[in-house]
Amino acid sequence: MDMDRLLKSVKQHEGYRNKVYLDSLGKRTVGVGHLCVEDFWEDNKEYEEKFLLTILEHDLKSAIKSAESLLKDRPDLKDLAKETIVEMIFQLGKTGVSKFRNMWKALQQNPPQYDVAASEMLDSRWAKQTPNRAKEMSDHMRSLA
Repeated sequence: MDMDRLLKSVKQHEGYRNKVYLDSLGKRTVGVGHLCVEDFWEDNKEYEEKFLLTILEHDLKSAIKSAESLLKDRPDLKDLAKETIVEMIFQLGKTGVSKFRNMWKALQQNPPQYDVAASEMLDSRWAKQTPNRAKEMSDHMRSLA
C-alpha cells in the first residue's frame, strides 16, 4: 500500500479540525475524522496538531488491520483497491464495510471484478450520505478494471 497516497486521501475527505465538532450524522468528531468515543474529549478546547495526528496514525493502523482481516482471502488485490477498502473502513468501520456483500463477491472473483465492485460501492446508503467521496473512491476501484 502507498501510505502517503492513503493518508492524503483520508485527510482530503475527512478534513481537519482541532476542536470537537458534529459530523454529518451528528456524531462528535475531532482531528481527521476521529469519532470521540473516549471520555476525555472536551467541547471548545483546541487540541495540539501533533496529538491529533498521533490519533490519526492509530486510527489508520486500526483500519489497516481490519482491512487485512477482511482481505485475508484476497492478498493479491491491487494496492489501490486495498487503500480504498482501508479508507472505507476508516469512515464506516469494519462491520459497515463487511456488509457490502456484492462488492466483496466481485472482489473474490479471479481475476477480481473491480468494475462490478465499483458499481456495488455506489449502490449503498453510504453513497447517498457522502456522494462525492463514494464516487471518487468508486472511480479508484473502477480504474483498476
